[in-house]
Amino acid sequence: MKTRTLALALALTLAACGQSNDSKAQDGVFADNRVVPGDAMAMKSSFAPVVRTAAPAVVNVSARGVQQVQDPFWSMFGQGPRAQQVGSVGSGVIVRADGVVVTNYHVINGMQQIKVVLNDRREFDARIILADERSDIAVLQLDGVNERLPTLNIDDREEQQIGDLVLAIGNPFGVGQTVTNGIISALNRTETGISDSGSFIQTDAAINPGNSGGALVDMDGDLIGINTAIFSRSGSSSGVGFAVPAAAVRRVVDSAVGGATAVIRPWLGLKGDSVSADIARSLGLDRPQGLVVTEIWPGGPGDRADLRLGDVITAIDGAEVNDQGGLNFRIGTREPNETVRVSVLRDGRPLVVDARVQRLPGDADVRGAMVIQSGGLTGAQVLALNPALADSLGGDPFASGVVVGGVASNSYARRGVGLQTGDVIMAVNDRTVTSPQQLANLPRGTQLMVERRGQRGVLVVR
Repeated sequence: MKTRTLALALALTLAACGQSNDSKAQDGVFADNRVVPGDAMAMKSSFAPVVRTAAPAVVNVSARGVQQVQDPFWSMFGQGPRAQQVGSVGSGVIVRADGVVVTNYHVINGMQQIKVVLNDRREFDARIILADERSDIAVLQLDGVNERLPTLNIDDREEQQIGDLVLAIGNPFGVGQTVTNGIISALNRTETGISDSGSFIQTDAAINPGNSGGALVDMDGDLIGINTAIFSRSGSSSGVGFAVPAAAVRRVVDSAVGGATAVIRPWLGLKGDSVSADIARSLGLDRPQGLVVTEIWPGGPGDRADLRLGDVITAIDGAEVNDQGGLNFRIGTREPNETVRVSVLRDGRPLVVDARVQRLPGDADVRGAMVIQSGGLTGAQVLALNPALADSLGGDPFASGVVVGGVASNSYARRGVGLQTGDVIMAVNDRTVTSPQQLANLPRGTQLMVERRGQRGVLVVR
């Protein structure tokens, strides 16, 4: 399992992409017929019909691999990393009848052998066709499928409401397929620490280790989310779980079955701050809402749509936006060159702007990295940041500097300076860095301003 602070990463799943199965959610019926149980008999109603529909498409995913692990004891005697067998167990969902399965990225990350066990105990070997770390979703293809398999429909219409009943289906603790029920506790959760581009469904349905890759389904038996994390002090369910919405899941699946090797997320070319109570008062707003634009990429989609500094973005295509993560999610579920309707407050007046989202500018390919041959950073592979590269590394597309694409294990850059892959060198002796050439021939005593996983610090060439 993957743990982030209080977050223990869990279930991810997906449902029927490209399937024609009928469901009430696809017709928008469920949204108009919500009712509270009216008597004791209604309270005794069973979830069994929903489970019969959904459970056959939920699978168990087990993976094994070999990773290099550094033992602190043996490292004292000069021995390097040693090969060690590792394993992972999670859940998954069949989303196409030909054997396309969705699970969590962290379930299969670094693994070489993947086995999928169906609800009816049949076993299949599987291979990865696309792994997307940003969303924590991986798409697998089962080998040797010679019949149509059960699937779940992906309901990405986002008709869910807080209080709707949901089921979580997966394989917690490896005990076998388990179903738990709860409600949608919250929608559009972004400040979770899980992802800078995720907007999660929160549920109190019990989610535990091993549920990773499992399904969150509604009362029509449709997949509405992929259970991916929990907040917990103990490592077990505390009733606060998070699921990747079906719209984001479909985006990854469509990329995978379309032959893509990576998910291309477009951008609006804007950066902003959440509207706090103080900002709302200064702007004359009746309540804190939206994202106030603080930076615009010159020539980007937002710039061409005449969005301006100080504009307050309140919604994308009618879906509320209140922070940068929410904006990234809404734009990231679109295809490049799609037009989105941006709801804006400008000088206190509402307006709607049409903007065509596009791919991030620049090249995300790190193969053109320059290898430093002399000086204090000898052995480091570096290249100048651009928006596409920064985004692919999980960083800020507006960031400038030089990113470390790799560091030779026995190099001076690793042993003498402590550089790591993914570090962004922003300044040398307080001078801004924009080119790899600025990092050649650095003498001892040089100070580097480095950003690592969102934290800034100083490294010294010794």
